[in-house]
Amino acid sequence: MYFCSYTANMGSDSQRVLEYLTEVEEAAEDVLTTKQQIVDLDSKRNKNREALNAMKHEMSDLEKVKVCFGNMFIKFPNSKASKMIQKDQEQLDKEINDLRKGLKGKVNHINEIQGKPELRGYNLSPLSTDEIKAINSLLKR
Repeated sequence: MYFCSYTANMGSDSQRVLEYLTEVEEAAEDVLTTKQQIVDLDSKRNKNREALNAMKHEMSDLEKVKVCFGNMFIKFPNSKASKMIQKDQEQLDKEINDLRKGLKGKVNHINEIQGKPELRGYNLSPLSTDEIKAINSLLKR
């Protein structure tokens, strides 16, 4: 009788350990996926930046450039293509910032699962330009 109850307890303990490890692994995989998305979007943002610099320094605004949409190229005036790429840059910046904000919560979730304290100073954000101007004006007085 003792042997049966011990085996049953051992089975439920190992089941809880397995569930715990699965939860931690899924949370860690989510963090890694988000980090990879940030890297991929940042790579695209850098390519766009290179294209904008090349269009600005090596071509006139009147020249036409070929822009790739899916599997076809379309010619656009340089100025219009630059505006399109700039809008894409703004969208990429927004997506990257949103992913980074979400990443903080995901890392805190992993720490919570593991029973570790929340990271201190991790939720800091830089001062906005208005805040910097206000501080500078106070310091000049």
